[in-house]
Parts: sequence; structure tokens; C-alpha cells
Amino acid sequence: MDQTKIGKFIAKCRKEKKLTQAQLAEKLNITDRAVSKWETGKSIPDSSIMLELCEILGITVNELLSGEEINMESYGEKVDENLIILKRKDENNITKNVIISILFSVTLLVGIMVCLICNIAISGNLTWSLIPVSSMIFTWVISFPSIILGKRGILVSFVSLSIFVFPYLFLLSSFINVKEVFSIGAVMAVVSIIFLWIAVAVFHRIKKTRKLVALGIIFLLSIPFILIINIMLSKMIEEPIFDIWDMLSIFILLILAFVFFSFDYAKKKGLIK
Repeated sequence: MDQTKIGKFIAKCRKEKKLTQAQLAEKLNITDRAVSKWETGKSIPDSSIMLELCEILGITVNELLSGEEINMESYGEKVDENLIILKRKDENNITKNVIISILFSVTLLVGIMVCLICNIAISGNLTWSLIPVSSMIFTWVISFPSIILGKRGILVSFVSLSIFVFPYLFLLSSFINVKEVFSIGAVMAVVSIIFLWIAVAVFHRIKKTRKLVALGIIFLLSIPFILIINIMLSKMIEEPIFDIWDMLSIFILLILAFVFFSFDYAKKKGLIK
């Protein structure tokens, strides 16, 4: 696979479609730096976005991997060759993810063992170690899908977080013998999970064409959720609804939303690439 040849072919097709690197990147929901790396031969498109890239450029995957337009006489030969290359690339990515996931799992397992051994050696039984151990297990459960599956595992991680955060809070509340950890934490978790899934839905629906707008909307939506959380906390622990830090947080969120909307407008008008 000639990465330089593929890069030049991508650049040629992009220019024929009268697209800038930034415009192509936005359509694919990636950075223009990634497109630049393709066109300079430093890397090739990930298999997860190849079909979408080919659809935008009006070429086939075989032509993309060959770095040239393919005539019918050599089509069959190129198909077999490119399928083999693509399969090897996917296998390499899977192998890399498996290695990283094993290292991640082993690291957490070592941490768990160290906590348990130290706790038993010092106290003679399991006491404080149950808190970090449960936290590490919870971290593994929600992180492992994303590590082993890459982008395809992010949604699984969100589902795992939504499900297992409540058992985790219950265990944590039991270990430290403070009921409020679960009663208050569960309410906060419900509100946070609702916001998380709304943000995911907004980003998934808008990101293809207006990623910056999606981010701006998410920052704006976070403001009423902050208000909801503060109102709930004020009723449960009798704290003031607002303090200076809440006002500062809202102010920062408004600025961030304005910045993203402004950048999107500037890109739409061609003021920036």
C-alpha cells in the first residue's frame, strides 16, 4: 500500500469536488490536520470512515486504497489485493486495542491487589480498601468497551455508566456507612445521565454538518441542568441555590457557547478555514 500515492489521489479527488481540507474534515467529523496527514502520505484514512470518505469524493474503496482510478480489466485483481490490505489493517488495529486493554486491565488488577494486601497487612481485615477497589472495578467496567472496541465502544461505555453508577453509589454508601452518598448521589446521577444522553443525541444529530454548533448547544443546555442540580441540592442539604462559583460557571459556559457559535458562523461565511 503506497500511502503517498493514496494521499495524492485523495487531494486530487478533493480538489475536483472543490472542497478544502477543512470542509472535507467537517463532513467526516475529523480535524483538517488528519486530512493533511492523508494527503502528505503520513497516514491513511481509518477503515471506519473509508466508505463515507469515498462517497464524498465519488470513488470506490478499491480506488482509494489503490491511489488511482481502476479500469474494469484490472478491477478484480485490485479488489482482492485491497481487501487483503484492509483486512490486515483492521487486524492490526484490533491487536493494538487488545494489547492496550490487557495492559489497562492488568494495571487495575495490580492496584486492586496492592490495596487488598496493604489493608489486610495493616488492619487484619478488609476495611478502607473496599472503597478504592470498588472504584477501580467501576472504572474498568465503563472504560473497557471503549478501549477494546475504539469508537464503536463509546456508546457501550455510556450504557455501562448509566447502569452501573447506581450499584457503585450503593456500595460506596455501604462501605463508608453514609446513606446520603447513595440518596443524594443517585439523584445527581439521574440528572447527569439525562444530560449525558441529551448531549449525545444532540451531537450525533448535528455533528455531521455543524459540529461547532452542536458543542455550543451542549454548553447552553448545561446551564439549566446546573440550575436543576442546585435546586435539588438546596432542598436536600439546605444549601443556597447559587453562590459565586455557580455564577462563574454559568458565565464561562455562555462564553464557550458564544465562541463555538462564532467560529461556526465564521467557517460558514468562509472567514476561517
